[in-house]
Amino acid sequence: MKMIRQLSVSAGRLLPRQPFARSVSVLVGGTASGQMLMVLAAPLLTRLFSPEDFGLLAVYGGLLAVFLVVANLRYEIAIPLPEDEQTATDVTVLSLLAGCLTSLLTAVLVLCAGDAIAARLGVPALAGHLWLLPVGVFCGSLYLAVHYWAVRHKRFADIAGTRIKQVVTTLAVQLLGFKLGPLALLLGHASGHGMGFVALGRHLLHSPQLRQVSAAGILAAARRYRRFPLFSTWTGLFNTAGSQLPPLMLAALFDPVAAGLYTLAQRVLGAPMAVIGTAIGGVFLANAAEARREGRLAPLVASVHERLAQIAMPPALIILFAAPQMFTLVFGERWHDAGHFAQWMAPWLYVTFVASPLSSLFDVLEQQKRELLFHAVLLATRIGAIATGAMLGDLQLTIALFALGSALCWCGALVWVCGSAGISLGSLLRPTVRALLWALACTLPLPIGLTLFPEGLAWLAFLALAAVLCGIRYFQLFRQSYQ
Repeated sequence: MKMIRQLSVSAGRLLPRQPFARSVSVLVGGTASGQMLMVLAAPLLTRLFSPEDFGLLAVYGGLLAVFLVVANLRYEIAIPLPEDEQTATDVTVLSLLAGCLTSLLTAVLVLCAGDAIAARLGVPALAGHLWLLPVGVFCGSLYLAVHYWAVRHKRFADIAGTRIKQVVTTLAVQLLGFKLGPLALLLGHASGHGMGFVALGRHLLHSPQLRQVSAAGILAAARRYRRFPLFSTWTGLFNTAGSQLPPLMLAALFDPVAAGLYTLAQRVLGAPMAVIGTAIGGVFLANAAEARREGRLAPLVASVHERLAQIAMPPALIILFAAPQMFTLVFGERWHDAGHFAQWMAPWLYVTFVASPLSSLFDVLEQQKRELLFHAVLLATRIGAIATGAMLGDLQLTIALFALGSALCWCGALVWVCGSAGISLGSLLRPTVRALLWALACTLPLPIGLTLFPEGLAWLAFLALAAVLCGIRYFQLFRQSYQ
């Protein structure tokens, strides 16, 4: 134990001194560790489970995400906002109660119409596993509430540790239960949420304000933050429906294999990039309200935007250059098409990585109506893109239209968010161009290697060189956080 404490102290000295960067570093360190485990386990999972199995996981995950976005009536987002601690506790309990009620309603829905839902989605094999949906909604809704409670109290080290526990739990269930087939994938997915609630819920249980929660306080909190269920619920539904549409519609309009290919591409690419984006978004939300009151919101937004652009650009270019070759090498030949999906998804993932953490300004500025409008446009764009590709019967075109349309919508959101914070379009473009030039300088060896050695594995040496150059650049960015 003494050695562990000494290592913790030593690691703490390596963290940036600036509070925002330090909090992000803590979250990134813990979350990245968990996601690294997920990425390392992906080649094993793709050999234990088929694309059809991943297709079922994609559909289940899509359904669960849609239910979770409304499970707490979006009251969980309001938990970090109150200045009064008792009000925040009342909102937290309100969120937990809403999650329990939604779980019960989901169980009734599955019991009455589970077979019909699975058949309608084009995956009748999922019907026998849909009993896990209310379980996932229950565990996930409770986790969301305690997660935002931890964000309010800036317990970022606890959040980071919890994410590692979630990934370990998920992988343990999936790997040890692989003989159960797709059930193991779904059960592992739900177990991760349950572990998250257990790990973070203890701090809430020890809160002295929890003993003072009353029905009157809960009703008052519900009225005070009624904008969240009225507007943010629809916003969340549109956002989640848009992000979960591909696996659901691909399974229904093409086949579960198409959904599985897309899910692997999104999981492998989106998860690592979301590690830092989610971490920065959580810390940004915890600091943005205070920055707005103190008149320093614009510098905070500008700084966060520039760092996000610098971080996201190199991996986006690597994906654009060599995704098919990397997917085939790591996951096997039958996952080659997922690499082509990833190439089209690279611009979308980059823009989402940059814009999504900053989009919490919609809530900070209490502009839920505008946020609702943005997500409605985004959802309509995505539905139109997938419908167009499906009518033409071209799976690659479907992914291309979906990804590029999503990227354009998120670009619009980024411009609005930065403009609301007082940042001009020129001030937004200059950091993006700098990030692109730096990323091109670091990743240029990769396209050269692929051009010179289109066959064989000699291009891996050029990939290694690009990775070293990117690592040097990231080290420079890390050092700047000390200034």
